[in-house]
Amino acid sequence: MIIYNIMEEFVSKEVNHLIAGKNYKGCLCERCKADIMALALNQLPAKYVVTEQGQAICKVVATMPQNKVDILAAVVEASKMVMVSPRH
Repeated sequence: MIIYNIMEEFVSKEVNHLIAGKNYKGCLCERCKADIMALALNQLPAKYVVTEQGQAICKVVATMPQNKVDILAAVVEASKMVMVSPRH
């Protein structure tokens, strides 16, 4: 049985989308990406799933407007923190 925090998937997609944007001025190294993900995930509630049905339900919940805004806000704030003080 594999327990998976599906929030990692949502945050990863948002981080990749953010850093691919032409307005992003931060570092693109793997360390900075990992730091952004870790900081953002620490600000969001974990959504652990075990089954594919659980994943499907969480994906539907995550696409609700407020949840999308919360994820985006956490990623943007985390990226600002990493840009100000990168650890590499």
